[in-house]
Amino acid sequence: MSNGKYKRVLLKLSGESLMGEKGFGIDANTLRYFAEEVKIAHGNGFQVGIVIGGGNIFRGLSAADQGIDRVAGDHMGMLATMINSLALQNAIEQKGTYTRLMSAIHMQEVAEPYIRRRAVRHLEKGRVVIFGAGTGHPYFSTDTAAALRAVEIQADAILKGTRVDGVYDSDPEKNPDAIKYESVTYSEVLNKNLRVMDLTAVSLCKENSLPMIVFDMNKPGNLLKVLLGEDIGTKIQN
Repeated sequence: MSNGKYKRVLLKLSGESLMGEKGFGIDANTLRYFAEEVKIAHGNGFQVGIVIGGGNIFRGLSAADQGIDRVAGDHMGMLATMINSLALQNAIEQKGTYTRLMSAIHMQEVAEPYIRRRAVRHLEKGRVVIFGAGTGHPYFSTDTAAALRAVEIQADAILKGTRVDGVYDSDPEKNPDAIKYESVTYSEVLNKNLRVMDLTAVSLCKENSLPMIVFDMNKPGNLLKVLLGEDIGTKIQN
């Protein structure tokens, strides 16, 4: 059993993070790197659930700009998350770690249907559980899916892995004078429009007193450090 601060977590990754240095799709080296980080966390006794977006393949919200109906676009986005989830599942299992992929939409040939009690049991048995297809409903982002699944499986925290080392008052990649928050409340995130996650996801975390840690996933070892309670990234709580 883990000796860290958190026993069970929900790791949220963006689909764009899988692109690596590419402009589209999945970078094999990035995929293997994420799988190794998850393997190390799992190997230290932590229960890990994962939600990954699909923006590297298709983003439903921007589909309207292409003349695609929003509902159809969101369903296409859900399928994109399943492609990423299958890729990540394969990469993690190649590292020797057992996984289960659960889908919010019915596709029994490639994934189990999402059932909360079954998901919890998989985690208890030491399997990494990947939650695909978002919430299964249009108009909800994978951020909201991550918050919902984290609450449902009674995770101790959401860990949002990004390419920056925390939450800033403005985009640090555009503003070199951006100020980093060591900690911030959900109310401040909402009031200051800090764009950590969409408003529905933030509100869901706030209502259920679920802490979130935003950290740099691209730095090797950071995931385990967060799990062990080290001062990494920005913590968001009530």
